[in-house]
Amino acid sequence: MFKRPQFSILQSRIEEPRRFIQVLAGPRQVGKSTLVKQVLQESSMPYLFFTADNVKPENTAWINESWAAARSRMQMLQAPEFLLVIDEVHKIDQWSEAVKKEWDADSFNDVPLKVVLLGSSRLLLKDGLTETLAGRFELIRMAHWSLAEMREAFGFDVNQYIYYGGYPGGAPLIKDHRRWRHYILDSIVAPAIERDVLSTKTVYKPVLMRQLFDLGCAYSGKELSLNKMLGQLQDAGNVTTLANYLNTLDEAMLLCGMQKYAKDTARKYNSVPKLMVYNTALLSVQSGMKFEVAFTNPREWGRWVESTVGAFLLNQADELGFKMYYWRERDDEVDFILEYNRKCMAIEVKSGRKTNNKGLSLFKEKFQPKLSFVVGSGGIPVEDFLTGNLERLLESM
Repeated sequence: MFKRPQFSILQSRIEEPRRFIQVLAGPRQVGKSTLVKQVLQESSMPYLFFTADNVKPENTAWINESWAAARSRMQMLQAPEFLLVIDEVHKIDQWSEAVKKEWDADSFNDVPLKVVLLGSSRLLLKDGLTETLAGRFELIRMAHWSLAEMREAFGFDVNQYIYYGGYPGGAPLIKDHRRWRHYILDSIVAPAIERDVLSTKTVYKPVLMRQLFDLGCAYSGKELSLNKMLGQLQDAGNVTTLANYLNTLDEAMLLCGMQKYAKDTARKYNSVPKLMVYNTALLSVQSGMKFEVAFTNPREWGRWVESTVGAFLLNQADELGFKMYYWRERDDEVDFILEYNRKCMAIEVKSGRKTNNKGLSLFKEKFQPKLSFVVGSGGIPVEDFLTGNLERLLESM
């Protein structure tokens, strides 16, 4: 069975002496639960696995009861150490306070109970970890699947990956477009919005949130002002509400609104956002185009290629610690600007839809980036870039 790179990280950490809570965080359907089960199958340590998926949010006592069950089981087995795994823990109200209470009690009483928590991306990280549990956890990030992973696990070629994206559950279904599309919409998009986002965040206009998500995915790779978005959405709202919802979708690793690069921080965050999906499957299901139609339309396919490069970068931004922007001056643009260690890298994606563009040369004159290059026609092949070592490239700046 295929194992993601995070397998060895989690395996080694639970074998260490009890020190930190291990938190496995990532968007829906990227294999968090599967990875934990793979680790458990190869571990000799006794464990209990609980999921809060169907527990009422107000039932905070459920965490205490799960913890008590793990302690009792450890005592019955007279085990020198024990592992407690709680999935979807962020769905319980005041979960971090309950976890802190139990973890600190075990630490005080020298109880060798190790803990792994699973949850949905930065929604989990922001709501509890950095405040209540500060200093008590380590985060293992699980992003959407890369081209290298989809190729090794399912035999995807680069064009299949560009269109169908990195959801492993949908990979066996790509020969039946209708079935694949329904799977993405029904098993990934709907639960991600209705169960992960809406159950974790206070969203006063859920219909507007869903409309924004659908519109944003369809416009991936394009700049669209918040006012223009409001003009295309049916539910009443305002620019501030829309900006907050777009930020929430970004935290859930679904959709990002990249800001324009500028040396002035205020100008960065007051610019027209450029929409970008975290997984191109989300663009494909909203486009209304089958693979064959998109692939044979150079202008449209160029947007898929750009979105794939953007998704590749977005999925590594948090782990590698860089910020991501775009740049435009009149008709000249650069698709992606990475800001890392007070230096920047400029990346232009060239494909069938791009005409001559002086953006990269103009950006170099104006900002003197440490690195600047083209991905695609006349530059680094898209497949090579998507399977390359971005961390090494950043460190070379």
